[in-house]
Amino acid sequence: MRQHVNPLSKHFIDINPIPPLHEVFENPKLPLHMDVGCASGDFLFELALKNNNWNYLGIEIREKLVLNAKFKLKNKEYKNLYFSFGNANNIFYHSKNKHLFDSITSISFNFPDPWFKKKHHKRRVIQAKFIEFLANSMKKRSLIFIKTDVKDLFDYMDLTISESINFKKLVNEKFLYKDSFNPSKIQTNREKYVLMDQLEVYESIYMKI
Repeated sequence: MRQHVNPLSKHFIDINPIPPLHEVFENPKLPLHMDVGCASGDFLFELALKNNNWNYLGIEIREKLVLNAKFKLKNKEYKNLYFSFGNANNIFYHSKNKHLFDSITSISFNFPDPWFKKKHHKRRVIQAKFIEFLANSMKKRSLIFIKTDVKDLFDYMDLTISESINFKKLVNEKFLYKDSFNPSKIQTNREKYVLMDQLEVYESIYMKI
């Protein structure tokens, strides 16, 4: 289910900036959702088809999966979907990507690589520095969604985000799905696999305050 890629590798330092939104979306004024770790994009393809009043941007560190997603995108008439390859931290920090935060309404981290060994925790996508950056960049009331089947990873992500005074954990979050990026609560491939095996899924939502 997983292919390990070291996100701290020098291979991911140089990135191609994401083009201006008017170049990749038919209507760049729509709210923008970013899915970090989108794999080959199946989840986003379904979202973009069923929820065309949002734009979707998928970020994936495994280049072959991004190439596969872009190939599929060429053969479909999607006007609200785009994929980008690279380390999410480096993509966000790039000065030419600052324009994204004027449009980003929510970001999801669905079943990120847990990097179980303690010495590898620094490779996890959610880090205190990254959350601090998002806290200083995201608009008020923007949302972060996290979801995983690994309790230890959930606790780690939850603590890292909750330690920021700029994010509030939403306890009664279910009502948000109605008007969110995922009103039909479409499941990722990993989520379907976990639920089929009757395993636990841990999730939470945080709002920029």
